[in-house]
Amino acid sequence: VHLVESGGGSVQAGGSLRLSCAASGDTVSSYCMGWFRQAPGKEREGVAFIDRDGSTSYPDSVKGRFTISKDNAKNTLYLQMNSLEPEDTAIYYCAADWRRCTFCGGGTCYIKLVPNYWGQGTQVTVSS
Repeated sequence: VHLVESGGGSVQAGGSLRLSCAASGDTVSSYCMGWFRQAPGKEREGVAFIDRDGSTSYPDSVKGRFTISKDNAKNTLYLQMNSLEPEDTAIYYCAADWRRCTFCGGGTCYIKLVPNYWGQGTQVTVSS
């Protein structure tokens, strides 16, 4: 699957952006999908995940501010980002994992992606 992100840009703190990831060559419904980001000097981190059945997962750093969704008909993945903070400044990447990504144990479930496919990234800059 080929992934192409769009929608990045510059915004002031407190603002919103919506990122899109258009897929081609295969369908987003066939994969676990996610958004990752990498800030200068930091490791890449996952910020939102969605399984084939639409279940989602977020780290605490973005929970309540970011929303991941997908439109199977448009073969596109989205990331709605609200209440943006300067700490959200990074290159954002769309990713896909063809393997099982939801794991359950002890009464709780979580989504973990080890992506097989990556987009080229889109820059998000949040100014204070």
